[in-house]
Amino acid sequence: MRVTLLGTGDTTGTPTVGCDCDTCERARDRDLERTRFSVYVANERTDESLLIDFSPDFRSQFLREDVLLPDAGIVTHVHFDHLDGLGNAFRVFDALPVYAANETDPETGRSVAETVREDYHYLETLDVRPTTPFEPARICGFDVTLVPVDHPPLLCYGLAIEDPETGAKLSVSGDTSYAVPERSRDVLADPDLLLADAIVPAHLCEYHPIGGRHEDEDGVPRTFGTKHMTREGALALAENLEADRTRLVHVAHYYPADEAFEEPLAVDGEEYVL
Repeated sequence: MRVTLLGTGDTTGTPTVGCDCDTCERARDRDLERTRFSVYVANERTDESLLIDFSPDFRSQFLREDVLLPDAGIVTHVHFDHLDGLGNAFRVFDALPVYAANETDPETGRSVAETVREDYHYLETLDVRPTTPFEPARICGFDVTLVPVDHPPLLCYGLAIEDPETGAKLSVSGDTSYAVPERSRDVLADPDLLLADAIVPAHLCEYHPIGGRHEDEDGVPRTFGTKHMTREGALALAENLEADRTRLVHVAHYYPADEAFEEPLAVDGEEYVL
């Protein structure tokens, strides 16, 4: 299993358009990027690959990393920065199966799969495949399991990808607060590599209108507001899941410049072989 981090940033990316903060300037000076979230997973046994989420930066990510087009895709939720790159399928793919959860979201009245199908009804190349959470699906030779996480107000999913031949395992938290359900944690547990949402460091919670939540025993917030984990929350989740290796993703440019590119925060283009 070869994992390429195509996009490691939040919804505005780093550098952010029109921003001259120290972090964005340092990213420009070092020629580093965190584009909108997307992960490419290649199965070198079967010569297939799948894409986790369709970043609005799809075109530039694939050209930059020079990877082959995926054989299948997964959509974790319907926010812009994870879905809207799917329009790039137009005149690029002959056919593309796209897997997404089949649970109806009370907020939208549609499942993620239904939203993908309806929003991209004009893309005849798409084959949307509704997928039941907690039930593994064989995709590109991998066993892929979607699990609910906590990203209000919409339903959102993390996932575990396992190679049934080698036992290699990648877990992705998805966009989530620290309140990942225990059943979901059980599926995500013991990965060789964990990609965990860590939008900001905990000390920035004081700037959120509602502050932080899910404090640890020292009062350090593990959730920023309601939707995303802090750096400290993501690392606590990694410890709870007993991840062999952790990279922090969905990172915002609000990290202070002297923290923004320190371990274990990921940047675009990182590659891991599991």
